[in-house]
Amino acid sequence: MNKSNKMTTGLKIALTMGFIVFFQEFIQAQINQNQQFLQKVGVADSLYSEILDESRKFYVQIPANYNADKNQKYPVAFILDGEIFLPTVNDVQNYYSGGFTPDMVLVGIANDKNRIRDLTTSTITTKYGMPFNEKNGEADNFRKFIEKELIPFIERKYPVTNYRTLIGHSYGGLFTISTLLNQPDLFSNYLAIDPSLDWDNQKLLKEAQDVFANQNYTNKALFISLSGQLHMQNSQITIDNVMQDTTDYTLFPRSNITFSNIAKQNAKNGLSLDWKFYPNDIHGTVPFPSIMDGLISLFEWYQMENTDKINSFDTPKEELYSIIKYREKKLNEHFGYDKPPYPEELLAMSGYMNMDMQQAEKAKMYFELAIEYYPKSANAYDSMADYYEAQNDISNALKYVQKADEISDNDHYKKRIEELKRK
Repeated sequence: MNKSNKMTTGLKIALTMGFIVFFQEFIQAQINQNQQFLQKVGVADSLYSEILDESRKFYVQIPANYNADKNQKYPVAFILDGEIFLPTVNDVQNYYSGGFTPDMVLVGIANDKNRIRDLTTSTITTKYGMPFNEKNGEADNFRKFIEKELIPFIERKYPVTNYRTLIGHSYGGLFTISTLLNQPDLFSNYLAIDPSLDWDNQKLLKEAQDVFANQNYTNKALFISLSGQLHMQNSQITIDNVMQDTTDYTLFPRSNITFSNIAKQNAKNGLSLDWKFYPNDIHGTVPFPSIMDGLISLFEWYQMENTDKINSFDTPKEELYSIIKYREKKLNEHFGYDKPPYPEELLAMSGYMNMDMQQAEKAKMYFELAIEYYPKSANAYDSMADYYEAQNDISNALKYVQKADEISDNDHYKKRIEELKRK
């Protein structure tokens, strides 16, 4: 990367956009301007399931900044009814990933066939007093497919870690809650959108009473939403009085509220819970705001801290270092594995900005951190060479360019080595 271009871009971002906005612009800049369509989301894939005795389709969206040469891996979100909701989750990620949520691989599981069979949690023959003849109640089997076949397949083929989020709406929300109760370690985060907890006379609520009282949910998080469609025939029913109604018309919202209260009453189990009511949305529209609010809530711990101090050129180097190391520790504790606190591009950009502001020690710190967190990046070493060349330390500049050349067989580094040798 050309040094002058780096410095100009760095100053422009620092002065006009700030720290967080950088991520949004960086992601958007990855869009291929020559593509025929404005947006395509999700590559279709499938596998044959021995457990379900059928082929299952799913769609996979990899972050736009993925670079196979860098051996990058990402957390992964599994989205039920993925043929419908994967584009929505992707849209939210396009706006919020980087500063509010981590970049993630998105796996949209198709449920257009056998949906009720796979997502409902117990077998019923009647519903609200009427015969119910569709095949149902095989959620345990579908979860076994996800655990034993789909997740291993995704981990073999795609750049994912074992930090997983599950997202489901309606019956998918029911399945999400059921997984939280029966197999909580399968996912770290659970996003249940207007879940059908009225299923089978609120059977899952009865299970929740005992499970929440005895299960350890440390480092697990749940976001659950409720739409404003509280009573189909009585507009006088509101969130304030719905629990006093005893008709079947309000069983759906009452089940949701009751479940949330059970979870709140057992807060000592460590579960991070966020419940939100959307009075202006109905069952069919509530997924969009729920996905946005839910992902931001589930990853609240990921959001950047002390951005004002990082953006300020007056912050001492020691304080900046402490902020960066605190974030590293926090991310590692939540993810359960080593995770760089910031993208390589941002560390390099910060280094060049400080070079231009004549703050050499800060610049060096950022370049050193880039090498520490991204030791296989040729660009990280090349940036450090820029720093030493600016300090007229040609010997060290040459050393770091040679290291970049060892990592990447790029003519740019070879030419630069010759240029430095002539100085």
